[in-house]
Amino acid sequence: MTRTETSDAPHSSGEPAPTSRSSGGTGAPRSLARGLKQRHLSMIALGGVIGAGLFVGSGEGIAAAGPSIVLAYAASGALVMLVMRMLGEMSAARPASGSFSVHAERALGPWAGFASGWIYWTLLCVAIATEATAAAKIMTGWLPATEQWMWVALFMLVFCGTNLAAVRNFGEYEFWFAALKVLTISAFLVLGVLAIAGLLPGTESPGSSHLSGDGGFFPTGADGLIVGLLASVFAFGGLETVTIAAAESEKPVSGVAKAVRTAVWRIAVFYVGSMLVIVTLMPWNDESVKTGPYAAVLDYVGIPAAAQVMNVVVLIALLSAMNANIYGASRMSYSLVERGEGPAFLNRLSSKGVPRYAVIASSFFGFVAVLLNILWADTVFRWLLNMVGAATLVVWGFIAVSQLILRHRLEREAPEKLVVRMWLFPWLTIVAILGIVAILLLMLREGDTRTQLSFTAGLTAVLALAGYIRQRLHSRTPAEESA
Repeated sequence: MTRTETSDAPHSSGEPAPTSRSSGGTGAPRSLARGLKQRHLSMIALGGVIGAGLFVGSGEGIAAAGPSIVLAYAASGALVMLVMRMLGEMSAARPASGSFSVHAERALGPWAGFASGWIYWTLLCVAIATEATAAAKIMTGWLPATEQWMWVALFMLVFCGTNLAAVRNFGEYEFWFAALKVLTISAFLVLGVLAIAGLLPGTESPGSSHLSGDGGFFPTGADGLIVGLLASVFAFGGLETVTIAAAESEKPVSGVAKAVRTAVWRIAVFYVGSMLVIVTLMPWNDESVKTGPYAAVLDYVGIPAAAQVMNVVVLIALLSAMNANIYGASRMSYSLVERGEGPAFLNRLSSKGVPRYAVIASSFFGFVAVLLNILWADTVFRWLLNMVGAATLVVWGFIAVSQLILRHRLEREAPEKLVVRMWLFPWLTIVAILGIVAILLLMLREGDTRTQLSFTAGLTAVLALAGYIRQRLHSRTPAEESA
C-alpha cells in the first residue's frame, strides 16, 4: 500500500517515504483512519483556541497587570496568530499526524523531530493529569461525599475509551464541547457589550472609569505588564490539535486551510475582547475578579448563580482539553514510532485505524501523573509541571524555524502546495522568532518562571542530545558499522 500525502515518515533527504510500516496483525489497516469531517475540524480549531486557561488563569493576569492586560493579550495573541499561520502553511502543504514534529524533522533533521515530538507528548500527558485533577475538584465541590480519585478514574476511562473506539468519536465529543465553549464566550461578549453600553436592566454604563481610574491603565507599571504577558501566553493552548487532526480528515489540505483561516481572527475576538469587557466593567483590583473574572462579570450583569454557571463552563473546557490532549498525545507518539523514533509496539492500529497502544500509553501516563499529583503534589508532580512549563514556547520555536526553512524549499520544489501562505514572509516569521526569544528572556525575571525555564531547557537538551545520537547512529555507513 502506498503512502498518502499524510505520510509522516521522511527520507533522509526530508521528503516522505513511499511505503508505510506494517501496523501488525493480519488484515489490520496500515494508515490512520480518515473519520473527521470539515465541521469537526472547524470546531476543533475554534475550541482549541478557547482553552481552560482562559477561564481559569486570566484572573491572575488581570491582578498583575490591571487594565493593561488587554495589551498583554493582544501581544501574545498576535504571536499565537503568527505561529498558527506558519503551522497552517506547513500542514496544508504536507498534512501529517505528527504535525510540527514532522515539519521539524524535514527542516532540521531527525533530532529535531524527536526532541519536539517527545517534549510535546510529555507536555500533553502532564496536562491531562492537571485537567483531570481540576475537573475532579469541581465535581467533589458539587458532590462532597465523593472522592477526587473516583472522578479522575471516571474521566480518564471515558476519554481513553472514546479515543480507542474510533477517531469519529473524538471528533463528535470535541465538536459539541467546542460548540458549548464558543456559545458561552459569545454570549459573554454580547452581555458584556450591552452592559458597557448601559442597555441591560439594572446596569449603568461605566464609561472609562475603570480603565483610567483605579491607578490608571498601567497601575502596576512595566513589571505588572510583563507578568500579565507571561500569564497570557500560556493561556493559549491547543492550537496545534487541528493540524494533527487534519491528517485524519476527509480532505486534509482544504480542511486544515479553512480551519486555520477561520481560527486566527477569532483569537483576537475571544481573548482580547473578553479581557476588554472584564476590565471595562469591573475594577481590576476587585478580589472577585482575581478569583473568577468571568463569574464576576456575570454576577455584575445579574445572571443567577453566576459562579456555578462558570463552574459548568470550566468543567466543559477541562474535559474538552482532556479529550483533545489524549488524542494529540496518541497521534504524536504514533507518528514518532512510524518514523522509527519510539517503541515499536505503539505502531499497531486497531481495525478502525486507531493507534490503540499509543492511546493506552498516553492515557496510562496520565493516570500515573494523576497519582503523583495526589501523593506528591508539592514534589514529584511539581517537577513534572516545571519540566514542561516552557514547552509550549519550545514547540513554537521549532515551528517558526521549520517554516523559515521549509518555505524556501516549497517555493523551489512544489509551489502549488502553498495553499496557505505566511503573511509578509520572511519578515513576520523572523518577528515571531524574536518574540519567542523575548518571552523566554522575560521568564528569567520571575522566580517561578525562571525555574520552569531551567527545567524545560534541561528536558529539551536531553531529548535533543538523545535525538542527535540516534541520528548519528542511524546515519553510519556500512564501512563505519563494520569498523
